[in-house]
Amino acid sequence: MLTLDDRLAARLRAADYKTWRDKVTAVNGCARPIRLLGAHQLHDTSTGAVVHHYGGSIFAPCGNRRETVCPACSDRYAADAFHLIRAGLCGGDKGVPEAVTEHPRVFVTLTAPSFGRVHTRRVSRRGRVMPCGCGHSHHAEDDPRLGTPLDPEAYDYEAAVLWQAHAGKLWHRFTVRLRRELASRAGLRVRDFPEHARLSYSKVAEYQRRGLVHFHALVRLDGPTGPTDRAPTWATTDLLADAITAAAGGVVVTTERPDGTRLPLMWGEQLDIRPVEHNDTEDSEGLGEKALAGYIAKYATKGTGTVDGADRPLRSELDIEHLRISEHHRRMMSVCWELGGLDEYEDLNLRRWAHMLGFRGHFLTKSRAYSTTFKAIREDRRAFRLAEALDRLGLDPDTTVVVNDWAFTGSGYRNDAERELALGIAERLRTQRQQKYREENR
Repeated sequence: MLTLDDRLAARLRAADYKTWRDKVTAVNGCARPIRLLGAHQLHDTSTGAVVHHYGGSIFAPCGNRRETVCPACSDRYAADAFHLIRAGLCGGDKGVPEAVTEHPRVFVTLTAPSFGRVHTRRVSRRGRVMPCGCGHSHHAEDDPRLGTPLDPEAYDYEAAVLWQAHAGKLWHRFTVRLRRELASRAGLRVRDFPEHARLSYSKVAEYQRRGLVHFHALVRLDGPTGPTDRAPTWATTDLLADAITAAAGGVVVTTERPDGTRLPLMWGEQLDIRPVEHNDTEDSEGLGEKALAGYIAKYATKGTGTVDGADRPLRSELDIEHLRISEHHRRMMSVCWELGGLDEYEDLNLRRWAHMLGFRGHFLTKSRAYSTTFKAIREDRRAFRLAEALDRLGLDPDTTVVVNDWAFTGSGYRNDAERELALGIAERLRTQRQQKYREENR
């Protein structure tokens, strides 16, 4: 039986290796590409003639945002998220004016409540690691016990899963309550608030070690038409922060446990609100615009904090036992599967989202007027690449039309050797991009 090294050597010596490598490079080393078969043509609209033709097989990127599933597509998603968030922070791009930096804005972190004591690693202001409640002097940063319950039998897994499943609804209630709090502080009726101001935000969900999400959000106050309109004179950063504190503490989503007991779901006690500064400074308590955009975009590509095997939907309860995950996350998935089989939780679709520990929301969302959209960013990129291709071929974009005819033939690579080579190509391309970025920003 051939070893992996033998299969790698055989693939490198194959006659079609260069063609295959070019296909992989075209999708930046995607770990799970979509295989397509068909043709691509460019037609001259004035004559009807085919001026360029390519037929055969190609790869298309899988587009998965999770770094554990596809590092290459995750990088692309993070880059798009960075530009989307940065446009709403700094302005001057993608239809958002630079004057948006003068609008009141804060960076907010909303946390999940406690469902039982867990192993922690806290650091004091002096940099000293504080003892954990388990009696251990202190845990190392990579200690697998971090985030797991001190007493698994006393941990409220049922409530934790139900909170996670309602986290998106809790966020929606928070934004509704926040508008009410802002209107109250401005001396306005709630129904009149849209005539004076607009609440804009971008929000990303991040899994903590205990398997529950925190929401990090950039919240901004605009004029009634959005970022192009100045915020009203009463709108200040302090007023916005005060309204957020009140809204976060006053939101409750009520559900029931399987036994019919009422279960109120709220945000955790830890609420962090920090002003956003125009520039990155070490002495300020606020966060700089550029650093903040990268900070939010990074979390948009993270998974559950478990491993690759838990980043895919589960087909049966038996799959849970074979995942390479902590017993804590395994227990959360099992509870998701158990509750998902009950009629009263049918609308939560918990079995479908058991691999995400019950979280059903989007990882990155934004309000309509915050900035641009992922669709617009991707369409701009496609238009740029098409313009490059037409220029290379010496064709007029005004008289050229693209005709694509592709059929799906499969996904992924044929074997582990091809996947290893693709991951190597992805790492090389990532290193080249990082070096180019450092050189351009010296």
